[in-house]
Amino acid sequence: MIKGLAITPPVLGRIAIGKVVEKNGKRLPEKDDAFTITTQVQQQGEWMLHPLHLQLQQSQGTQKLRSIPVTLLFNDPDLNLRADYSAFDKTTGRPLCVGNGETARRMTTEGTQTVPCPGPSLCPFGQEARCKPYGRLNVQIEGQDDPLASFIFRTTGFNSIRTLAARLSYWNAVSHGAAKYLPLSLKLRAKSTTQSHRAPIYYVDLTLREGVDTAETLRQATNQGKEHGDADHALEAAAKLGFSNGLLEETEEEREAVLEEFFGAVGT
Repeated sequence: MIKGLAITPPVLGRIAIGKVVEKNGKRLPEKDDAFTITTQVQQQGEWMLHPLHLQLQQSQGTQKLRSIPVTLLFNDPDLNLRADYSAFDKTTGRPLCVGNGETARRMTTEGTQTVPCPGPSLCPFGQEARCKPYGRLNVQIEGQDDPLASFIFRTTGFNSIRTLAARLSYWNAVSHGAAKYLPLSLKLRAKSTTQSHRAPIYYVDLTLREGVDTAETLRQATNQGKEHGDADHALEAAAKLGFSNGLLEETEEEREAVLEEFFGAVGT
């Protein structure tokens, strides 16, 4: 295995709650009030919709997707959702510093150094470099045809990261370590804050699907977890080994797309 290259779950497409628009000759991120499920292919600068997006629109009878039926690829919350503090070079798209709130790996002219990480609000370097929380969630959407692939939801929203981290831990706990067997739903929720000047901001939650019996669903998931425990442990061991093989998940091409989605076009 090539060292230095993180081996991440195969991706079939993206889940987003925003898009990139062109304003005054610049491509800038713009928030949305609905989910968009896309392929990994762009056409004329726009991500192409995935067929599952259209199927869900039809089945839900709405143009705005605010709920996506999903399952998890893993039971371990930290494998499903990886979150850190990240600062990017706005010219090249390369990461400058990646931290976990305690320590960070910072790229310098002398190479990579380990430095304290107090978080963006308490770090002078982080404030200057516009460091943000950055989360990546992998889920499987009902109807996909590949049992080992996933769709990725990337976010720099603290509310989404905090809510998803809590939900993943809670669902895994109440299912006795069998969260991947739960029929879940990604839900788009809204809240107003003083920081948003009381305008609604949207974040992502992870709930059981509507209409299911909670107690029976948890019982079935627990039984499935016991039945498939050995295979699940082997899959998670392989995933942990892959993630630990490199510091960064994204390739250079993916980093440019991430930077454009959350900060604006590279070089602007």
